Amino acid sequence: MSRAVVIGAGIGGLTAAVALERRGWQVTVLERAERLEAVGSGLAVAANALKALDTIDLGDEVRRLSRIQGTGGLRTPHGRWLIQTSEQSAAARYGDSIAIMLRATLVDLLADRVRDLRLGTPVTGVDAENGVVRTQGGEFEADLVVAGDGINSATRAALFPGHPAPVYSGVTAWRVLVPQPGGVVQSTETWGRGLVAGVHPLADDLVYLYATDLAPAGEPHGDERAGLLRRFGDWHQPIPALLESARREDVIRNDVYYLGTPLPAMHRGRVALLGDAAHPMTPNLGQGACQAIEDAIVLAATAPDLTAYTEARLARTAKVVAQSTKICRATKVRHPLAVRLRETGMALAGRLSSDLMLRSMDEVLGWTPPESAATGQGRAARA
Repeated sequence: MSRAVVIGAGIGGLTAAVALERRGWQVTVLERAERLEAVGSGLAVAANALKALDTIDLGDEVRRLSRIQGTGGLRTPHGRWLIQTSEQSAAARYGDSIAIMLRATLVDLLADRVRDLRLGTPVTGVDAENGVVRTQGGEFEADLVVAGDGINSATRAALFPGHPAPVYSGVTAWRVLVPQPGGVVQSTETWGRGLVAGVHPLADDLVYLYATDLAPAGEPHGDERAGLLRRFGDWHQPIPALLESARREDVIRNDVYYLGTPLPAMHRGRVALLGDAAHPMTPNLGQGACQAIEDAIVLAATAPDLTAYTEARLARTAKVVAQSTKICRATKVRHPLAVRLRETGMALAGRLSSDLMLRSMDEVLGWTPPESAATGQGRAARA
């Protein structure tokens, strides 16, 4: 039986473990943390990732535990719609919409299906040529090593020494879960002068709110809730009301980094990189976790041929990183005239083409798993 060792129990690593096990691999997942903590609050699982999860019979479960995004689009801070789209339009175009869920829920779904998950086991080194993973407690030999050890991946640095590290986008991000207020909350994203706020209803009467602003990297953190109210307190509802109801201790803040220079390959020797270890990106497309899921499903379908994995994933993920970075730059505009021109252009384009927002995502959301990935009985396998 072929043996795989997965470094990191994030969404990408866990998805890879499940997919490999279904193909007969013996898999061990090594996670340095003592317990699984899904930092990040909410998560958008878009049509491309749902199709990927269908191949391991998890797509329908994710849909069941999620709130499917309905009418959405872009607004101004005063509430004027610039571009709108609907769940029906997205489903008709891509065969699925976007499932909004708790990140912890997806992590739990995946972890429950992994047979050998070892928490509190930090990796101290990897021999890529021989497939040896070293830990403080001993060594693991593997035919395949999957490195899902995140944006600051030690494995990536060891495999590609001298490659440029992730760079700061100039943007810091906040995320928080708050109780559902009275009335209907729509999925929206609002762009202001260098500021962004997004709102998505979740299951179980929760709302996921995220926000970004320009800030120096490593800026000291204070009362983040108070800072958000200063920035967004006069924006359209329900943004101020949601922030008022948030608890100070629940607000998460992270500076946003991305890999400006793509790796020369997504593997070396017996080691494959996936997710943030391979291609960290800004959150503007909502594709960080989705691309990690795609990576995992394709890796399981091509392993142990890692050259085929790189050929299938490197160019695609580089394009997604670049597209997300481009949107991030657009959100950073602060000059009033430039903001006005941006809003006018968006509104005009939306009137000229009602499906503009969807069409701009065709290459990303229209992706389908390779036929060889369909091991389950979900939608993708039945299609």
